[in-house]
Amino acid sequence: SCRISAKAKEEKAETFRPPTFDFRAYLAEKAAAVNTALDLAIPLRQPLKVHESMRYSLLAGGKRVRPILCIAACELVGGQGTAAMPAACAVEMVHTMSLMHDDLPCMDNDDLRRGKPTNHKVFGEGLAILGGDALLAGAFEHVARATAEEGIPADKIVRSIAELAKCVGAEGLVAGQVVDISSEGLESVTLQDLEFIHLHKTAALLEAAVVMGAIIGGGDDEKVEKLRKFARSIGLLFQVVDDILDITRSSDELGKTAGKDLASDKTTYPKILGLDKSRLFADKLKKVALEQLAGFDPITAAPLLALTNYIARRGN
Repeated sequence: SCRISAKAKEEKAETFRPPTFDFRAYLAEKAAAVNTALDLAIPLRQPLKVHESMRYSLLAGGKRVRPILCIAACELVGGQGTAAMPAACAVEMVHTMSLMHDDLPCMDNDDLRRGKPTNHKVFGEGLAILGGDALLAGAFEHVARATAEEGIPADKIVRSIAELAKCVGAEGLVAGQVVDISSEGLESVTLQDLEFIHLHKTAALLEAAVVMGAIIGGGDDEKVEKLRKFARSIGLLFQVVDDILDITRSSDELGKTAGKDLASDKTTYPKILGLDKSRLFADKLKKVALEQLAGFDPITAAPLLALTNYIARRGN
């Protein structure tokens, strides 16, 4: 009878599936909450022009993947999602700043972003730079002040601010952009160079989002580091998929200029690895990401599992 019950247990374990998770509804609900919080975080005030520039790019839509990751990571380790909302907004402010500055003529020189004219096309270069600067400063003010109002202990807030600062500076976004700019048109860009660019330019901010959420949610060091590795993997995955889409989709489908990487002779994963190997690399990154979530409760991990699959399969 002992053997029978063990076998029955095994079969029962195999048939257990967490309740189906409605990812679209989750995304829509969280994105709406983030949009409301962002609207409140940067109100329209004097000087009007700079606040208009900030709000034009900050509230231009987008999938809000980074803030949603921040909230999901907080909930995964047992925290209240609302406690992570200021950090989620701060990450999106930093992300928006990086797009405003990336699109400038002296950087990537882009006219379109999310299907609309880029910030400097509407407000001029001066306000695009200053609006971005104001969002960057505002991100730190917001996460410090509003997270304290949520009753989160000061040591956790300080740790999360340090994560955000590191991901923006010369060890993060800036490092990636510098190497990206200096690599343009070079024949000798290696796979290592490309990985450096994207670990810093794309993955760093996803990492900050996830790690800040985990810290604010009260996750221990082991959980925080697992989630850090998870975020780095999906950060690179995000970029590999982006590179593949750039050469396989049209501008209308993407909402931004398609084929731009090829036209500006940018080094991409398909350029170095070819399309098939790029797809294999994306599969490997997805596998590594999902492995990091294996030890967590499958029900609370459902949003991050679904987000990983979504990043791997997205169409724009």
